[in-house]
Amino acid sequence: MPQTDRLSDVLVFTRTTAYRHDSIPAGQAALRELGEEHGFTVETSEDPSVFTDASLAGRGAVVFLSTSGDVLTPDGRAALRRWTSDGGGFMGIHAAACTEYDWPYYGELLGARFAGHPEFQSGTVLVEDRSHPAMRHLPPRWDWNDEWYDFRSNPRRPGVQVLATIDEAGYEGGAMGADHPLVWCKESGAGRSFYTSLGHADDAYTDPAFRGHLLGGLRWTAG
Repeated sequence: MPQTDRLSDVLVFTRTTAYRHDSIPAGQAALRELGEEHGFTVETSEDPSVFTDASLAGRGAVVFLSTSGDVLTPDGRAALRRWTSDGGGFMGIHAAACTEYDWPYYGELLGARFAGHPEFQSGTVLVEDRSHPAMRHLPPRWDWNDEWYDFRSNPRRPGVQVLATIDEAGYEGGAMGADHPLVWCKESGAGRSFYTSLGHADDAYTDPAFRGHLLGGLRWTAG
């Protein structure tokens, strides 16, 4: 049985077969440091063979950190699906939404798929739920610099809790309109799924507010 009662052993997966973000090493370092500070272990990997029932058993969470393209084998897909259905917690960061486009289950697990983004620029994140561990330390209007992802569909639907949106009036190039989710979470089988579209640049991962966002997301994901 996957361990979902506490944050413990976390697998951070960073394989890319399409665009590769330069910030992946910074993200790996941030998650390792959060683990050292808060008492959980972090394993990083780009090897799809790590997705087996035996390897996933007992982990507190699996994180896809700016993965892209097709990153799993058929056997790995099946193992991840069994694990999440049985209570495992999944967290996607930034380009995780640019991953496994041809696998319908992954789209359901994540909640929405990447469509495009304008140039990296400043914007204002609108926090909808400050009771969530990933959001409670943030102001209601959070000024931030990032790639503001548009999605192929709006993730807001029954069963999905939108935690933050972006005010499209505050930047150039938004394509989703008045309701533009950036961060959300959902129950997935017996487990949980959390996604944040933030995290494009290296300096995001040294920012205390963003680190708190990631830590809160992990804690919620792991149950």
